[in-house]
Amino acid sequence: MTLIADETLTAALARMMAADLHPGQTVLLEGPVGAGKTHFARAFIRARQGDLAEDVPSPTFTLVQTYDDPMGSQIWHADLYRLTDPSELFELGLDDAMQDAICLIEWPDRLDLPPPDPLRITLAPCPDPDLRQIDLDFAGADRMAARAAFVTQAGWGDARVMPLAGDASARRYFRLHGPQGSAILMDDPAGAMPAFLTMTDWLNAHGFGAPAIIAQDQASGLALVQDLGDDLVARVLERDPAMAPLIYDRVTDLLVDLHRQPLPDFIPALDGAALADQVGLFAEWYPQAAGVAGGTEIAPIIARLHDDLATLPPVTALRDFHAENLIWRGPAPLGLIDYQDAVAAHPAYDLVSALQDARRDVDPALEARAIDRYLAATGVEADSFRAAYALLGAQRNLRILGIFTRLCLRDGKPRYLDFMPRVWGYVQRNLSHPALAELAAQVNALPAPDADLIERTRARCARH
Repeated sequence: MTLIADETLTAALARMMAADLHPGQTVLLEGPVGAGKTHFARAFIRARQGDLAEDVPSPTFTLVQTYDDPMGSQIWHADLYRLTDPSELFELGLDDAMQDAICLIEWPDRLDLPPPDPLRITLAPCPDPDLRQIDLDFAGADRMAARAAFVTQAGWGDARVMPLAGDASARRYFRLHGPQGSAILMDDPAGAMPAFLTMTDWLNAHGFGAPAIIAQDQASGLALVQDLGDDLVARVLERDPAMAPLIYDRVTDLLVDLHRQPLPDFIPALDGAALADQVGLFAEWYPQAAGVAGGTEIAPIIARLHDDLATLPPVTALRDFHAENLIWRGPAPLGLIDYQDAVAAHPAYDLVSALQDARRDVDPALEARAIDRYLAATGVEADSFRAAYALLGAQRNLRILGIFTRLCLRDGKPRYLDFMPRVWGYVQRNLSHPALAELAAQVNALPAPDADLIERTRARCARH
């Protein structure tokens, strides 16, 4: 990956890298005198230190400078230009530091042996003295360079970059702190950015709490959006469980309002066939993890039941509508994120998504209260709505079990297995509805995800 950069973009690239690295990684900075190696290292170190940033002199004469990293490690900045013998590295302690610190090494050709899997950056002057050529040789370099170029073009090149927790997808999120305030950088290499931006415009036009778009590059899958804050509903509930009734009332009222809006013409239908296709993930992955056959009849049963039970007109469903994707802003509208997969679905779909949360327990009494509140506000017929709610709850949670199993067996991400007993409990709660007896017979022929099954699945987790 090659980049032509001025000083601002070079520093932005260093800040972007600073948001990604962890202890034990080493950056090899190559290039002639005056190419900008120390400029890059200085921007990196100051970005990691944030408000505690120190002066970052060149270590040309000391060979090594060390810095405390508020993120929990040390940063070693080495300039080996004056190194006369590789054995001096032992005296410096650099060999040991490369095991458990972040190391930035200028003139790495003086090393006896390079460390395993280094991040190699080569800087070279250009004919224009204000520019330099930067060659990046490491996994993910193209996305990192794209992010740095994007924020620089958007006027946020001086911002500090902090990583934010992601989800089970390939999307990544970063918080930028700059002179303008804060903003969220979204990096979606999977191609969902156009859908996100279109849905953002629709939500904001209808008065919902989606973030404002500051800058966008649909082709690159990058967007800079308004920072709605850190108060995810999930965190607020953990911090103050007594707020749950108020919060879930607000969540229910949001859905009532959303379902009153005209259905946008650009979202796909989540009908019986689509639901059946999605739940195929369960039959594909869960039985093999359990070491049994079965599950193949579940999808066609769900398709038939949807035709019979889900008779209300479809509404806008944000789909991943749960406490991790809602932001509490006091009296202001709830903040919305992660809605690029919005669909036209039965009105119960998002309600069950919010109330049967894979990551946390929701009091069944609170779930019943929210359903009653929705029914009272919309006037829909209660018995048919509850039957459709149970069906969609069973489908959604079976699909989630399939996704969690696949994340472990295929993608090497076992942490989601811990949620499986809770999700299975939701499945059983939904299957107790009399209208789902045929589906219950098929699902209950398979073993539950007990501790033994989960540990056997974890033992088969893919290694990357």
